Amino acid sequence: MNKFKYLLLPAFLIILFTGCDRFLDVKPKQVLDENLLNKPGDMEGFVTAAYARITDIPSWDSPFSPWWSGSLRSDDSYKGGGGTWDGDGWHNMETFVGLNPNGWPLDYPWYVSYQIIQRCNTAIQKMQAIPDADFPLKSVRIGEVKFIRGFVHFRLKEFFKYIPYIDENVVGATAEFEAVPNKDKSQPNDQYLWEKILNDFKDAETRLPETQPEKGRVDKNAATAMVARTLMFMAYEQDELHKVVNINKERLSEALTYLNKLTAQEGGKVALQGDFSDNFEVEFDNKTKESIWEIQYSINDGSSTGGKINRSEGLNHPFNWGGFICCGFHHISYSMGNAFKTGADGLPLFDTYNNGSYADGAAAYFANNTFDPRFSHTIAAPGLPWKYDPNLLFEAKGIRNGAEYGYFKSIKELPRPNCGCLLYDGWQFNSMNKRMIRYDEVLLWKAEVLIQLDRPNEALEPINKIRQRAANSTGRLKKSDGSPVLNYKIETYKPGVNCTWTKEFALKAMQWENRLEMAGEGRRFFDLQRWGILEKTMNDYFAVEKNRFAWMGVAKFTAGRDEFFPIPQPQINWAKGNYTQNPGY
Repeated sequence: MNKFKYLLLPAFLIILFTGCDRFLDVKPKQVLDENLLNKPGDMEGFVTAAYARITDIPSWDSPFSPWWSGSLRSDDSYKGGGGTWDGDGWHNMETFVGLNPNGWPLDYPWYVSYQIIQRCNTAIQKMQAIPDADFPLKSVRIGEVKFIRGFVHFRLKEFFKYIPYIDENVVGATAEFEAVPNKDKSQPNDQYLWEKILNDFKDAETRLPETQPEKGRVDKNAATAMVARTLMFMAYEQDELHKVVNINKERLSEALTYLNKLTAQEGGKVALQGDFSDNFEVEFDNKTKESIWEIQYSINDGSSTGGKINRSEGLNHPFNWGGFICCGFHHISYSMGNAFKTGADGLPLFDTYNNGSYADGAAAYFANNTFDPRFSHTIAAPGLPWKYDPNLLFEAKGIRNGAEYGYFKSIKELPRPNCGCLLYDGWQFNSMNKRMIRYDEVLLWKAEVLIQLDRPNEALEPINKIRQRAANSTGRLKKSDGSPVLNYKIETYKPGVNCTWTKEFALKAMQWENRLEMAGEGRRFFDLQRWGILEKTMNDYFAVEKNRFAWMGVAKFTAGRDEFFPIPQPQINWAKGNYTQNPGY
């Protein structure tokens, strides 16, 4: 939670970027035409409008919400809620059956994303006309909106693969926007789209300062991280049916250059927090070196809506329990919970982790296993403390439908009920910031790149930093009597002692560590997509899960189709045939 307010947002900005071109021919009364806003003093409002649209999206279908886009579509999470009927479009996503271009969860994220992009483009167009001398922050502000534009295009590309890239040069009537195809058929693959996104981040990096004086503004490190991230996705080259056909080491080498810029700052501007839990506590909004970029939310900030509340997690709080009201979505899967189990050596149970589950008996499950501490930073189960409060034990009645979705409630994105950061207006929301880029994942990106560059020995250090921090993160994991919540056991990798550190083993360890560290945060699907192992991972997962939950019996991942969403049919209709549908839909 924070009290940060995004500069002054002039009232005229509410009329910008209407989605209905039929209104464009009518001059509304008592509003200002944006064509009149051309003075240097007007420019900050246009930049603010781009930031503001990220936070005021009135839906859990937000393109910045991770749980539906990257967690429930992987082996991390179940949808949750009242049943398979409740949010049936998400049910189709997690089973990969029945999802179609007309499905309700897809059109809105596309539509809102291009609203944000258009606000960025308008800001750039306006600022380009202002002399540098009249607006000294011009280059910095252009860098900010180019970062936002790049990030939204990046998210869209993760979702849909082929998307229309819209920049500030696409101006004028609706017909000009319609004419931009989502797929340039003269190009051999999708790399040209990655290049455009990459160029936005690189340009932003050259413009942005190392430190911003105002909280919430993106800085140079955020852009550096996204340059590296984009290059990593580009390196895993895909064919037209989404199969990874080449790992481009030149791209990875370039990514390493940018990752090194970040890791060279360790202990200075960036660092791992001493306790993993700091990343998921509202008290630490804008207060950690680990957070490289976080979206700003607020409550009771004097605005008419009660604040820039985080509406993208509006369904995920427990159901009528502990001061929470709504709505019981987003459970951690039993497979994900099992992945936190450790062996006698304190390492993951790579091959046997998914034998048995909590469903076989909670008491035996916790008594007979040892766990990585990150289990308790990710999951609340009945009888265990809710979010580090030893006097608030989660209860099964807070689970809306345990018979279909189990009893592992996701908690990273949720606060304690006494946080002072909750708002209920028919749905339950909170104002905790969303950490979009963290230094822990940067370390894991670096480990991945080093391994793929045939330098696995150098990857050992960043992976062990993550594991050692996890081992040190038990201070808040206590019962009311001071004893540990669970039996925690975790060790670092020690080649020649508890493992043989080959490239193959290092890759497995890195991928596993990635899953544990980022569990439930929406990264998993896109990691599996990048690595080219979605089909095997998901169908192996379904083979076990169908014996745990009947609804999983229909689930099946189809390679060459399910790596990406279909292009929303309303958008294809709007573009008058200029968009190409993805294979298999």
